[in-house]
Parts: sequence; C-alpha cells; structure tokens
Amino acid sequence: MASPSKFSDFSLVLLFLLPFVSIAPLADARAFFIFGDSLVDSGNNNYLATTARADSPPYGVDYPSRRPTGRFSNGLNIPDLIGQKIGLSESPLPYLSPDFNGKKLLIGSNFASAGVGILNDTGVQFVNILRMYRQLELFQEYKRRLSAQVGSKQAHKLVNEALVLITVGGNDFVNNYYLVPYSARSRQYKLPDYVKFVISEYRRLLMRLYKLGARRVLVTGTGPMGCVPAELAMRGTNGRCSEELQRAASLYNPQLVNMLNGLNKQIGKDVFISANTQRMHSDFVSDPRAFGFVTSQIACCGQGPYNGLGLCTQLSNLCPNRALYAFWDPFHPSEKANRLIVEQIMTGSNEYMHPMNLSTIMAMDSRI
Repeated sequence: MASPSKFSDFSLVLLFLLPFVSIAPLADARAFFIFGDSLVDSGNNNYLATTARADSPPYGVDYPSRRPTGRFSNGLNIPDLIGQKIGLSESPLPYLSPDFNGKKLLIGSNFASAGVGILNDTGVQFVNILRMYRQLELFQEYKRRLSAQVGSKQAHKLVNEALVLITVGGNDFVNNYYLVPYSARSRQYKLPDYVKFVISEYRRLLMRLYKLGARRVLVTGTGPMGCVPAELAMRGTNGRCSEELQRAASLYNPQLVNMLNGLNKQIGKDVFISANTQRMHSDFVSDPRAFGFVTSQIACCGQGPYNGLGLCTQLSNLCPNRALYAFWDPFHPSEKANRLIVEQIMTGSNEYMHPMNLSTIMAMDSRI
C-alpha cells in the first residue's frame, strides 16, 4: 500500500501536469491575433472611457446572442468569420475582457480598438482608445501571461504559428487628414507626402510586430473610403463618391502593397500578405445587385442623407432586412458584406490577395 507521502508527491505531480494536459488539444489549433480599428474591434472599447463604442442596440441585432457586443456590425465581423474559417471553436476575446484568462489565452486575442490609426494623433477626438503602440505593448503583456501559463518555449511556438490580422489606416484619412478643413496634418503635408509618411510609420509598426514573433500577417488596405454612406452624406455630390478620399485610397493602397513586398524581400519569406479590400469593397459598391444588395449607398442604420450622419442608435432609422444592405452603419459593412470580404480573403485570386490567399497559406503551413 502506498504511503501518504507518496500520494502527496503524486498529487503534486498531477497538479503540475493538469494545465499542460488540458492545454494540449487547444494548442494544436492555430491561434489568432487581431490588431487595428473599428472594422475588427470585438469589444475592447466597451472597457474604455470613449465615445467610439458599439455596446448599445441596435448593434448586435443579428449577432447569435441578439445583443450588442462592441462589434461595429449588425452581427459577426471579419475576425469572427476568419476565426470560423481557420477552425476556431470561438472567436478570440477582446484583450481587455475580464473573461480573458486561462484556456482563452490559447485561442489568441483581439487587441483592436475603434477610432485608432497608424499615427498616434489619429482619433484624438475619441480620447481613451488603444493606439497602435499600446496594442503592441498589450501583445507583449499577453506573451508574458502566456509564458507563465504554458512555458516560454510553448508560448513562442504558439505565437510563431499563429495567424495575425491587422486592419488600420482608414482613420488616418477620415479621422485625421480630412477630419476638418485645414486640419493640422493637411497643413503639414500635401496628400502624396502624407501618404508616404503614413506608409513609413506603418512599416515601423509591422516590423515591431514581426520582432514580437508574428510570422503570418494578413494586412488589409483601406476600402473605397469616399464611397461609404458617411462620406456620401458629407462630401459626395449627387450620389457620387468623395473624389478626395477616393484619391487618398488610390495613392495609399498600391504603396502599402509595395511596402509589404519590400518587407517580405528583406525578411526573406512571405510573412506579410496583402488583402486588397479596396477591390473587395468596390465590387459590391459598384454593382450591389450582383451580390444580392438593394443598395451600397444607404446605410441600414443611421439618419440624414444616405443614413450617413451621426451615430447608429435606437433612435436611428433601421432597415428590416440587413442582408439587403452593403453597409450596416455610416462607416461599417454589414455582416453579409463581411462574409463576401472573407470569402475573397480565403480564396481570392492575386488581384485580391498577394502573394497568396488564406486557403493557400493554411495548406502550405499544414505541411510544415
């Protein structure tokens, strides 16, 4: 018969091993990390003192819980849908969520925060948001927490093998350069020079992310910024897109691709994958009926011309069928539009995804 001391020793060993036993099945799944702005924020701003938030109805009207979550969508957003495609059983939680602990760390995390841009002075009107440098600081903190849970070797492996999505840049134009007439940045730079400056700052952020361990990074460009309902209402003429913002997008997106190609060449492998979200959006903006929408100009939720003014609130106009609208609110795509975008991310040709789509990445990485 075993002595009490041997039972005690066995219990200690078992207690030590249990976390690693429970971690093993989850660690085999690819973790997913998200950085950026409101297009991919899943609720971090719920925990911040800011006006850039989506935690009140009718946001979330089509989410599985039918409740607002902090996603700037009627339902699922792009990270939710990509997470499903890569086989995650649940979406990564916002890093600031009080529920983000234990096994949840193994799934990944969402660090995105509505209102942010590449530049630190973008979104100053929103006050307390997680600017990009802060998102990367929190990622470092996450890595320390993960290492304490699974050990540094396993943590390093999980981060290296993870998929990363970063969506940021639109606010540097909408909520900075063009925020007000004669903005500080527009007085400082002509548009082509501003674009070069933003790209150079983005390059620094991406290299920082690489140094923190990211090895598969999806980088989205801006959509057709001048064609969203908010810009049609404020800057468009007779239903036409804002020429200035469209010009900004046409300057920015090709330079972003060139910068990513340069980074990959410098590193010696395809770490950064560019998603041509301008083309993805433009497909259904230019021909909404071909994709089952009745309109790509009028937001489902809002007020004023094109439902493009102010915030989406319980007092706003609200369409009865969100699947018929390309835009949910003045700035953000509907869940159906997000699904179209994610389909192109998964299977799109080189016109949409460069140098490869996400399905190809997953097939390649599964053989490693």
